[in-house]
Amino acid sequence: METPTQEWWSAAEIADARLPDLPTTKRKVNQRAKDEGWDRQPGKIRRRKGKGGGLEYHYSLFPIRARLSLIEQPAEEPEPKRSREAAWADFDSLNANAKSKAELRLQAVRLAAECEGAGMTRSAAVAAVALRVDASEKSIWNWLSLIEGVAEADWLAYLAPKPTGGRGKVAPLDPEFFALIRSDWLRLEAPSLTSCYDRAKRVAKKEGLPIAPIHRVRKAIKEKVSKPTEIFLRKGAEALRRYYPHQDRDKSALSALECICGDYHKFDVFVRWPGEALPVRVQGVFFSDIYSGKILSWRLSLTANSHTVKLALGDLIERYGIPDAALLDNGREFASKAITAGTEKRFRFNVLKDDAPGLLPLLGVNVHWATPYSGQSKPIERAFRDLCDRVAKHPAFEGAYTGNKPDAKPENYGNRAVPLEEFIAVLTEEIEDHNAREGRRSEIAFGRSFNQVFEASYKSRPIRKATEEQRRLWLMGAEGLNASAKNGELKLMGSRYWAEWMYRIAGQKVVGRFDPDNLHAGLHVYDLEGQYIGHAACVERGDFLGVEDARELARKRNRFIRAAKEEARASREYSAAEIAARLRAAGQDLQPDALPEAEVIRLVTPHDKAPKTPRLQQTNHDQDQDHENRLEAQIARLEDRRKPQPNDDDPEVQFNRCIELERLDAEGHPLTEEQRNFMQDYQRSAQYRSFLRMRKALGSDE
Repeated sequence: METPTQEWWSAAEIADARLPDLPTTKRKVNQRAKDEGWDRQPGKIRRRKGKGGGLEYHYSLFPIRARLSLIEQPAEEPEPKRSREAAWADFDSLNANAKSKAELRLQAVRLAAECEGAGMTRSAAVAAVALRVDASEKSIWNWLSLIEGVAEADWLAYLAPKPTGGRGKVAPLDPEFFALIRSDWLRLEAPSLTSCYDRAKRVAKKEGLPIAPIHRVRKAIKEKVSKPTEIFLRKGAEALRRYYPHQDRDKSALSALECICGDYHKFDVFVRWPGEALPVRVQGVFFSDIYSGKILSWRLSLTANSHTVKLALGDLIERYGIPDAALLDNGREFASKAITAGTEKRFRFNVLKDDAPGLLPLLGVNVHWATPYSGQSKPIERAFRDLCDRVAKHPAFEGAYTGNKPDAKPENYGNRAVPLEEFIAVLTEEIEDHNAREGRRSEIAFGRSFNQVFEASYKSRPIRKATEEQRRLWLMGAEGLNASAKNGELKLMGSRYWAEWMYRIAGQKVVGRFDPDNLHAGLHVYDLEGQYIGHAACVERGDFLGVEDARELARKRNRFIRAAKEEARASREYSAAEIAARLRAAGQDLQPDALPEAEVIRLVTPHDKAPKTPRLQQTNHDQDQDHENRLEAQIARLEDRRKPQPNDDDPEVQFNRCIELERLDAEGHPLTEEQRNFMQDYQRSAQYRSFLRMRKALGSDE
């Protein structure tokens, strides 16, 4: 039999080698040697040299299968010493108890080194140190071997217990069994580890897989499954995004009205809205200044819509000016074409090249979009949290509070609903208090109120104000209003609107822009092509028995009549008598036309049975025949009139007539005054521009 590479073995080495027919623990190997009398075999046992001492046994004492395995498998090479980086990495992964043990070992080996440096032998130094510290000589010898050839600065890392620890090796966790538990545990339903372990045990028993205790599985989960993986697979992508540290954004570089923030908020209060049968939870669009935090404008509505957003923006611009930028929520009400059409990176609705610019691009406001479903991306959310506490839970709204979620309804849920006027009054008061409350702790406020911060910065920066034309951009539009055929009066939402110029749109359809919360401010009237026509004031209702209202109406009517009479007199350059005199003078030069001589004579052959008449009767007959011929000619003219004539009121006929007159005028043909007046008036009409654009777009039919 061949000789193995390693002939002498200690009890610990025999246990670690896990040889066939031999125990796998040091204690049982020593018990086996004692039972079989290995120490009584001459030449088969010897004292171990080096650290710790002890006994070594010759391999010939092993069972035959163990000796064969030593010959077939060469002995493993001794484990190389760890690198400095690996030793410190292992030390860093230890707990506090293990690190304290390493410090005690370091004190012992340093004391042994000092004794040895004082002239003592190493054995004497180890024995002396063992008496002073709570450790055996064998342990101190082992610690000295661990730091052999290591710099003193790294002794602590090499003396620390290894992270694996324990006596002997633990059987590894079966990968298939662990994969079953890990796959079941890493689900969005987030099952407990105990339930996953119990299910995996049933599968392991059926398939014959080794089952590990649950504490080892729990430890393996902590070691092999990272926290981001656990969050993503058990809580979702949004939870993983929130796990990443948020960014603190500095507002000190901004100034008042440089950037605003807008969003919708639904109040947790039942309100009686006019025209609604049941109580509703109103919504409001709010705009705040990002620099100061002040709420600048707000409007209420039943639903989130772009019209209310435009009106709230209009209130802000009207009072404070046009901001440089706006941070908006990505909801449909803010991303509508009426608000932000033409903005880059606008991922709502179909984006067309010929889209008309929205309100903010027309005003030169740069639009920034907040991250969807991210409250911390919109500073105004902090103000909403304040309103939830101070408005929704206001004592004036007792019994109307709905709770902030379905499972948090108060005991008095639905007891009452607040009138809209009362809700607006409380909301206005709380918003003013929100802006004026001192002691704010932001990086800009330093104990001041939002109003004070805003006013201090607002005074020192240039402000862009809106023109009168820009103010009409944010008003709500009502298309297809029918102007009265009598005087052009318009009716909208129970109100009447009229101005002196509106006779020009009598019987036409127009577009009116208005503020739905201030209908008495009047209408801005546009034609169907989008061109501005003028402003129509609201016709106020008067008291039924009010004398002053009637007098005011009479004064306005008299002013209108006087102005109309003056305009009428100015439009007549000649009186009727002057025109008649000029006509008489022109008629004196006219001579009666001479009757032309007939060049063609039609002979009428009398009927065969006609009675013979004398000559005088024949003459009368000829006269009667001439009269009959004239009657036939008149009848023929009447029949021509009954034929269908082209309809001069047909828009297409009028357009074709104007085009023909333009062609004749361009070729130098003289036009009558009536033709030229028709052509010039028709060229200024919206109908002419509409047909002209259609002809350019579709091409001429000629």
